[in-house]
Amino acid sequence: MTGKIEIPRRTVLTSLALTSAAFAAGSATAQPGGKTPATNGRVALVTGSSRGIGAATAKRLAQDGYSVTVNCEKNRELAAGVVKEIEAAAGRAIWVQADVSDPSAVKRLFDETERAFGGVDVVVSNAGIMRLAPFRDMSDADFSRMVDVNQKGSFYVLREAARRVRDGGRIIALSSSITQLRTPTYGPYAATKAAQELFANILAKELEGRLISVNAIAPGVVNTTLFTDGKTPEQIAGFAARTPHKRLGEPSEIADVIAALCSADCAWINGQTVFANGGIV
Repeated sequence: MTGKIEIPRRTVLTSLALTSAAFAAGSATAQPGGKTPATNGRVALVTGSSRGIGAATAKRLAQDGYSVTVNCEKNRELAAGVVKEIEAAAGRAIWVQADVSDPSAVKRLFDETERAFGGVDVVVSNAGIMRLAPFRDMSDADFSRMVDVNQKGSFYVLREAARRVRDGGRIIALSSSITQLRTPTYGPYAATKAAQELFANILAKELEGRLISVNAIAPGVVNTTLFTDGKTPEQIAGFAARTPHKRLGEPSEIADVIAALCSADCAWINGQTVFANGGIV
């Protein structure tokens, strides 16, 4: 006897398929008492997540089993509050103060995430600001700050994500449906958001072979302070009336779409811009 054992090819393929499915589902296994662990073994980093869409996304991904890094520029109490909510629901999270317009701060943000959780699987580049004015009235300072945070900041985050996200991960950049609405006073802001769609499409091609899906998501009018601040109730109602549902979207609804893009079911969506806007465009 040679000691060689022949294993049917179908058995090997079945075993590989089961192993792959288990990896896709994460590492959650039943614990004594019938409970499952709070983490699926994956790690998500969400920039600008002390409030609004970012906070809703951080909480939703934590609910799905991700260990989450919450990020803020200056709203430290709000960021700490998001972490407390996640931990109260048996999730794992940390918060890190970092201005995404500073590339060294972005590097530190990823460093602290890896130090806390061992790696990064999902990056959501959400941090952004909005300054509105007609072209003739837009100040140099407001224009520069939007470019620094929205465009340069997202570039720094996506660059670091391209270097650090583990194979099979997800990278998502936040665009806006204003790129299609093209409403007066939104010109410079819309330009910084249009960049996200180009970033995502090109980065998806650059990461070929690593099974990392990169997409942009373009919310419509959403009930966040980013949208509502500086607008009268009549202006807000006017935007809501332009949607077929006659209402603003909620941050949780955008977070649901982001969570779907992070799932195994949406791995084949890659290099796209997903418009989540209630039909306003």
